[in-house]
Amino acid sequence: MKALNYRKLRQDIHWLYRQEHLALGEEGTLRMLEQAEQWKLAPVLDAGGVLVFPHAGVADCGHQIAAVVQACLDSGADRVLVVSVLHSFSAEMEDARRRVAAGESPAQFRHWGIQGPGLEGRQDWRFDHVLISWRHFWAAETRRRGVKGPEVIERYPYLVGGKPGELPGIEELVAIARDAVVVSTADPFHHGIGYGDSPEEALHPHQGGLDLARRRIQEGMAILGRGDYWGYNQHCVEAKSDARDAGQVFRYLRGPLSSEIVDLTYSDAADLYQTPAPTWVAAALMQWLLI
Repeated sequence: MKALNYRKLRQDIHWLYRQEHLALGEEGTLRMLEQAEQWKLAPVLDAGGVLVFPHAGVADCGHQIAAVVQACLDSGADRVLVVSVLHSFSAEMEDARRRVAAGESPAQFRHWGIQGPGLEGRQDWRFDHVLISWRHFWAAETRRRGVKGPEVIERYPYLVGGKPGELPGIEELVAIARDAVVVSTADPFHHGIGYGDSPEEALHPHQGGLDLARRRIQEGMAILGRGDYWGYNQHCVEAKSDARDAGQVFRYLRGPLSSEIVDLTYSDAADLYQTPAPTWVAAALMQWLLI
């Protein structure tokens, strides 16, 4: 796997998102909002559970994102806490993440903690693409319903390292979560040549790839559900999941959880990484229920 130019990759992803959203337009957005109505997921949030949506290509998984937006609005909650992924779009951030996964203390790295709107400190979250489609469907659905909607609080943990209770800023999230519904985002399985798998091991999604993705995602959900934070951290390394930090935090906030994949699809990434197919990311809509 060739070395990444993180700055260029971030620029390319933002360009791709702009093009995908332009192509979607109002008509495509409405179509996805209507498609999302097949799921009625507000009871998960009403019962204190967590819904997780992907942040892959909007043409592929926008309906999954929209389903979580609708669940938040249908729940009648006054506040929504979004525990978001924060991508490592610099060599320094990626190095810190790798060293923590190798067992080093996250406290020695300056990115350790929680970022987000209204917080002082690092502002890496401002340059991340992760919630662009979430914000798009939130704006579209509240406009369609003619409502303002509840307060949305975005938080971006980084370098949890198996110890969410020690993460700087976690006390604020615990307080917020007491009277808010909690949702999160994840692209829980990246696969193929562009993600470092050999051509011999790389599977196309419809030739065993999605079956593998489902198994690996379910393995990770089981590990996280029982509160094995370090085990989940290491699972995310192996499965190439970007949700190692966000997942540990929402499990810490909510306690023991059972889980289910509601819907699973994929988004092709071969062009983005300028590598041969198969190179793709699994897009999963997931629900987590309090035990």
